[in-house]
Amino acid sequence: MSSSPKILIVGAGLGGLMLGHLLEKMGAEYTIFERAPIVKPFGAAMGFGTPIMPLFEQLGMLDELLELSSPALKMDVLNENLDLIGSMDIAGSRERTGYDAVAYSRPDLYRLLLSKVPAERIIYGKKAASVEQDEHRAILHCTDGTQYEGDILIGADGAYSTVRQSLYDTLQKEGKLPKSDTESMSLGYTCLVGTTRPLDPEKYPDLKDRHTHFSVVIADKKPHSCTILNVPGNRICYGIVIQLSNEEREIACKNSEWGSQSVDATIAKLVEHKIPFGGTLGDIIKATPQDLISNVYLEEKLFETWHHGRIGLLGDACHKMLPSAGQGAINAIQDAVILANCIYDLRNTSRKEVEDALNDYRGQRYEYAKMSVGDSSQAGKLLYGQTWYERLLRKAVLNWMPKWLEEINLTRTEAYQIQATFLPRVPRRGTLMPVPQKPSRRYQEEQKLKESTPQAA
Repeated sequence: MSSSPKILIVGAGLGGLMLGHLLEKMGAEYTIFERAPIVKPFGAAMGFGTPIMPLFEQLGMLDELLELSSPALKMDVLNENLDLIGSMDIAGSRERTGYDAVAYSRPDLYRLLLSKVPAERIIYGKKAASVEQDEHRAILHCTDGTQYEGDILIGADGAYSTVRQSLYDTLQKEGKLPKSDTESMSLGYTCLVGTTRPLDPEKYPDLKDRHTHFSVVIADKKPHSCTILNVPGNRICYGIVIQLSNEEREIACKNSEWGSQSVDATIAKLVEHKIPFGGTLGDIIKATPQDLISNVYLEEKLFETWHHGRIGLLGDACHKMLPSAGQGAINAIQDAVILANCIYDLRNTSRKEVEDALNDYRGQRYEYAKMSVGDSSQAGKLLYGQTWYERLLRKAVLNWMPKWLEEINLTRTEAYQIQATFLPRVPRRGTLMPVPQKPSRRYQEEQKLKESTPQAA
């Protein structure tokens, strides 16, 4: 291209930051707009899967990620008396992929990605009000009356994306929005998540081990469970998941503030529950900075419309899933990679060329996002469900599933090792053959040009 496209990114979450870092690598012009005046890195644990490891190695961040991580060997599922219901082995990934399955906290990963984006590229305190576009530009309108223009605008602003809502309102008026995209997200759970301050290893001896202790504690015939594990720095990450009744779902859908009273009342009943590390849930909740505990609804939705014209969507804005080991965040990172690859191959910044690139991005990602949403739904039933069917499913998977079938499921996820196609590719590290990627036309042309150009002596 004769000039670099100007990209506006709404939302400084993990997906928005990864997209920013990739655009920085390719030398594109971009700005990230974040509604919060200061970002607090909320969340609990992420990791276990290895699909993003080649990407982090390619970007020179793997060692930094591993410093924040500890190996994860297995997942134990326990009842509320801490008796073992069953286990799932997650330690076999090194042979298949060349990388260990690891655990790390979402706040740590967030800080790592934030450090890779120049501070001047992020404008804080900018809340999106609406978006529009014409033949030559995309326009972001903010609630403070300011507006910004670019060649491409990406909504990476979460499950209740203002960018998506504004875009969908326009498409619906034009009769171009599928009916399924007007329907509400599926709401099944609410979750309290957090990461403690550093704890005393003498009080919690498991923290002395070099690997992660990963457990899911499920109350017997009660609508709650707890995912709990340790990460480096003598900290414990937790997610207390509460399955909503039909009545609670209706109330939650009508009132976004429902959780402030009803959920807190339920949480109060859980503080005495024992945890595998010793002590109770109440102990680790008290050991967490209160302003870093978040309470969220867990919803599911795969939107059909990911883009229109010069405006596209990324992460939770186009596919929302249950946070199974941070799978939603990993999918947002994968979105950012494919989107960056498509932006790199733009021939010009005409509306048609931009729309073709966004359509290519959706085409490459949609089926994998659909698979992840389905897997997330099944994981939710397996780990959190309390219906008779879900209890039967849990027992069957944890105790009767053949090892070969378990490995097939893991292999399907682990093979999706996408990388930036405009950078030298990291070679395969394990026995597993990665899913083929669409190569970059521009990068191949540049490499051929380099090879044909005589090198200076």
